[in-house]
Amino acid sequence: MANLTTQQVAELLVGIARAQQAIVEAAESQKAGFRAHLAPALQTAARTRNTGHTPTLADFPARVLLAHQGRNPPDAAQVARELEALLAQEPVAASAGGAP
Repeated sequence: MANLTTQQVAELLVGIARAQQAIVEAAESQKAGFRAHLAPALQTAARTRNTGHTPTLADFPARVLLAHQGRNPPDAAQVARELEALLAQEPVAASAGGAP
């Protein structure tokens, strides 16, 4: 199996978010106001409403899609930087949660 770089994973996440955004736009064109109902659900999935929550890898895809809801979605380089920051802190959280 090939080893993926952070940049490749970021590009993959951006591509997935773009595909999901296309679905959101299609639903919005069929039913006006869909996006207004989607935003709170995405915020819950991304855990952006919980200010005491430290971002995790599990939250990251929802955060990328949430960022794509705006006028200036992040590019792959920005997503890669955020992903690297998450990966840098992840072993600490994993070792704390995995202790018996």
